[in-house]
Amino acid sequence: MSAIVCGKRSFFEELTVTSPPVSKRIRCSSSSPVRFSPPRSNTLVSNPASFNFSSSSSSSSTFVEQLAAIFPDMDKQLLEKALEECGDDLDSAIRSLNELRLASVENFSAAAVKSDVMGKANVPSQGLAPTDAEAPTEDPSASALLSMDGMEWVELFVREMMSASNIDDARARASRALEALEKSICTRAGAEAAKSVHQENMMLKEQMQALIQENSILKRAVSIQHERQKEFEESSQELQQLKQLVSQYQDQLRTLEVNNYALTLHLKQAQQSSSIPGRFHPDVF
Repeated sequence: MSAIVCGKRSFFEELTVTSPPVSKRIRCSSSSPVRFSPPRSNTLVSNPASFNFSSSSSSSSTFVEQLAAIFPDMDKQLLEKALEECGDDLDSAIRSLNELRLASVENFSAAAVKSDVMGKANVPSQGLAPTDAEAPTEDPSASALLSMDGMEWVELFVREMMSASNIDDARARASRALEALEKSICTRAGAEAAKSVHQENMMLKEQMQALIQENSILKRAVSIQHERQKEFEESSQELQQLKQLVSQYQDQLRTLEVNNYALTLHLKQAQQSSSIPGRFHPDVF
């Protein structure tokens, strides 16, 4: 394929991992013409039999233009090569290119299955260093297949059905196209599920961080409240001690007042019983 295709390729050809040589894929046949419905072309009709295949009225360039209109996603050099190998037989070239596209679909399905098997096989051995054979390769056309919308898939199915030569070929084409669609849907659904799980994990992580922050604030509040409670208990104990001291001092004050009153009475009595009133005894003073 790399020896023939130099320009734009079909998205099925880009998704193939391993494809047989061009000489094996492009096969000329003399069976009945293939019916086709070329997309986005106003100059073609839906039945290949309406084309004038006479070599006397159509040149090689006209055949190439017709093939380019039928297969707009294939490179012009590939079309010229296929027409040349089929001896400028437009019918055989169309059939050969249809078989080439069908082989591309088969290779894409096989590559998708192989990638799934390799992905499952590499899960238990994540700790091992990947070898050259196990090195992952990214196909840039896989994203193009995933980005196809419904109308593009419908157009692909219609083109494949119109390119079928008989009922069995149509069934085989439909089966392979449905397998490709199923794998595309599964891949897209897996990507969306992984994205939603990632977003949910991010939300849970943010909530956990908020809860951790609130928990730290509550811990600080509890520690501050505990310190204040401890200070209040110490102040209460000091207050009780001061109250006890006040009561003791009050008792002592009352005792001293009583003693003072008693001494005052004794002094008055002593003064009244003195022999020399108004004068002090000389022996005493």
